[in-house]
Amino acid sequence: MSTEPSRQLKKSAVGTSGIVFFVVAAAAPLGATLGAGPVVFAANGLGAPGMYLVASVVLLLFAIGYAAMSRHVTSAGGFTAYISLGLGNRTGQASAGVALFAYNCMLLGLVGQFGVFARDLVSHWGWDVSWQTLAVVALALVGILGYLEINLSAKVLGVLMLAEVLILLVFDAVVIVRGGADGLDGSAFVPGNVFSGAPGIALLFAFTCFLGFEATTIYGEEARDPRRTVPRATYVAVVLIGLFYTVTTWAIGLAHGSDVRTRASEDPVNFVTGVNTAFVGQFATDLMQVLVVTSVFAVLLAFHNTLTRYMFSLGRGGLLSVQLARTHHRFQSPHRASVVQSVITLIILAAFMAAGVDPFEQLFAWFVGLGTLAVLVLQAVVTVAVIAFFRRRGGGPLWQTLVAPLLGTLGLSVGIVLAIINFDVLIGISSGMAFLLPWLIPGAALLTLAAASVASLRGRTVDLAASATPAITTAPETAGACSTEEGNLNDRVKQPRC
Repeated sequence: MSTEPSRQLKKSAVGTSGIVFFVVAAAAPLGATLGAGPVVFAANGLGAPGMYLVASVVLLLFAIGYAAMSRHVTSAGGFTAYISLGLGNRTGQASAGVALFAYNCMLLGLVGQFGVFARDLVSHWGWDVSWQTLAVVALALVGILGYLEINLSAKVLGVLMLAEVLILLVFDAVVIVRGGADGLDGSAFVPGNVFSGAPGIALLFAFTCFLGFEATTIYGEEARDPRRTVPRATYVAVVLIGLFYTVTTWAIGLAHGSDVRTRASEDPVNFVTGVNTAFVGQFATDLMQVLVVTSVFAVLLAFHNTLTRYMFSLGRGGLLSVQLARTHHRFQSPHRASVVQSVITLIILAAFMAAGVDPFEQLFAWFVGLGTLAVLVLQAVVTVAVIAFFRRRGGGPLWQTLVAPLLGTLGLSVGIVLAIINFDVLIGISSGMAFLLPWLIPGAALLTLAAASVASLRGRTVDLAASATPAITTAPETAGACSTEEGNLNDRVKQPRC
């Protein structure tokens, strides 16, 4: 038996439902509803549910091309592998830096949010525990789960995600059955209401509620039958998330009635919990306060797993240390990447704690806002990469390989412009910091390109596309079509073996 360390993730470890649990948990349905929901209503009023529907359509267009490419490429590198194959290795290297930066920002910001929510929760039980202590405990648990096999994380996320979704679905059902405050109506979806008020801010915050669903592809190497599982999970995730937010915000609007915009502006903290108490009861609201903490914990675990798989893939591709591309002999998890990621997060968090940074108004607001913008940029670049990939190699329905990705690019570009214009609103500050922070995104790209150049000068090959594997035969599916060789993906795409 070989004593060489494994460089393979656990095969056939998760199915469609497991991947959906990971990415829906990352979207934090309960946390996003309580956090971003009031902002969307304050900006958009009655038309907020319609704006969530608009965001759903844009991201579904993105998902069409993304899923089409996932049938041809399987990689734990997600965005970076797709961009490398579509737009070239150097562009892929730049995107790797942006991806690591984006998801680390999300993780750091959400750790701050978790610390605040958990501190407030335990204080109601009479315990005085600092947010710093609770944040460190959460990161330790996340690191342990990330170290162990993926099935355990999927089960934990499945339970937590179902609980937070269920409590909001109960609220939705009660409000709809009782007819809300003023009766059922569809005014939330009338274009005049959807695009009223400040639709740009509303659309931007609606986009933030979907962050995480794009991570379906990073589990391709661990999925059962990735050719079918990953595209199916991508579609299921974006449709479920979109329907959930649309229906739930519609119910919230019905519960508040015609003055919903005023209520969202005047009391955002109790905007959702107040009507939940009125329609469902105090017990449901007390339970909601517990589940919002577990919701944020689920997001931490989901983004930690995303980062460890990026690090694993980048180690295999030569951009990071090859040691990160080793997997556990028993769990077949990227355990070294999990440990390194946990240490990095703890060190950065400790620095912010020492500096006295506010966990919510600064750590959460700044970093989640910055991460949101970076992910939108990556999504837009990926849609361009999908178009380039299929234009170069040919094949595939025009709707999936050109039209939908092009429309998705346009929609995401609007989101990026809105994020830049309204970045001060997104992060909650109006100082020069709002102008400076977005420049960290191209800075991360340039830093990664420099690191890749140094690695190449030292004789190390940095090829992020080569670490990907084909999900299916890339030759045309016709009678007598050739099978493909194992090895470098670029060779396999171009050189079928008969």
